[in-house]
Amino acid sequence: MEQESDIVIVGGGMAGATLAIALAGHGLRLTLVEAAPLEVEAVPNYDDRAIALALGAVRIFRTLGLWDHLAPHAQPIRHIHVSEQRGFGFTRLEAEEEGVTALGQVITARDLGQVLLEALKALPDVELLAPARVRWVARDEDRVHLGLDQGQLAARLLVAADGGDSFVRRELGFETRRDDYGQSALVANVTPGRPHGDTAFERFTAEGPLALLPMRGDRCGLVWTVANERLDTMLALDDQTFLDRLQAAFGWRLGRFQKVGRRSGYPLGRLWVPRTVQRRAVLVGNAAHTLHPVAGQGFNLGIRDLAVLAEVVVEAHRAGEDIGSEAVLERYQARREGDQKLVVRATDALVRLFSNRWPPLKVARDLGLLGMEFCPPARHLVARTAMGLRAPVPRLARGRPL
Repeated sequence: MEQESDIVIVGGGMAGATLAIALAGHGLRLTLVEAAPLEVEAVPNYDDRAIALALGAVRIFRTLGLWDHLAPHAQPIRHIHVSEQRGFGFTRLEAEEEGVTALGQVITARDLGQVLLEALKALPDVELLAPARVRWVARDEDRVHLGLDQGQLAARLLVAADGGDSFVRRELGFETRRDDYGQSALVANVTPGRPHGDTAFERFTAEGPLALLPMRGDRCGLVWTVANERLDTMLALDDQTFLDRLQAAFGWRLGRFQKVGRRSGYPLGRLWVPRTVQRRAVLVGNAAHTLHPVAGQGFNLGIRDLAVLAEVVVEAHRAGEDIGSEAVLERYQARREGDQKLVVRATDALVRLFSNRWPPLKVARDLGLLGMEFCPPARHLVARTAMGLRAPVPRLARGRPL
């Protein structure tokens, strides 16, 4: 006997939980399936990584009624400083210049996950199946069918939010493009010698970008791109040697680094699904696109996807349409395709551009950064893009409930 739902969401991480919260309360029967227990300690991506939430994402969480719970854990970004190691170019983005109180906010994945899971568990119209693992997926004209260890589910729409190694994506044969950058991200929290002043730093080094994100308690979240073959060596360094290496790469804008917390690393690459919809199925979050962390756009792109998907599905449901139909899903694809292509391609271009050490190109990069510093219209365009506020802006990011 199959259990019937309108929508089944596979994956209870940040993407799946946020989507379920956005869709709840609109007369839809929702089921969320997560392989791990729905606890912060158990769900893999709810860890101590610093996540930069663009202003658009903050507004989405505010419209969903979550920001008051997130704000005590978040640190505003009011300034962004971009530079290149051993170069003369730099540029700055300022919240005041953009007429906003903050360009974004920084929060740990753990704190974000705790708020999302508490909100998720309080929803009366979302059935939570966890731990539960999907074993197979099949479709017919009217339904998608899933086999779990505990039984079977059927729904009009399946949303795969099950991460970069998505089982659903493989089962349904979505075209997937991959690039290996030969790099890894080394992540940690560090304590600088000077207050960060609500400033996020993006510094391009010979090995790859190095980002320092402001956090509460005058700590900074470090995301340091290193060559794959150096990752284990960097993780094994004693704390003082590691801080000395960081100092040499970043410089002295934050004084002498005092402390470093637990270090971890993960490989970097680009995963992109050009068409994220099929009959009765859609991919979201890392299942749809996994990007290099340069410029911090991956998570924010995914949040915009979720906001638009919820908007399209709720509108279709109210109009009496079949929410899993090709017509409805094509509307979602058409609305998101431009933003997805822009961010995926721009992120990849940044990685490749700043990885090329050809001296004339390095001079051109420095001139470009310096030119942007003295060109307000260019800074404004970059800032609006970084804040996730380039048109068209999702309804939830405009502060308008679904």
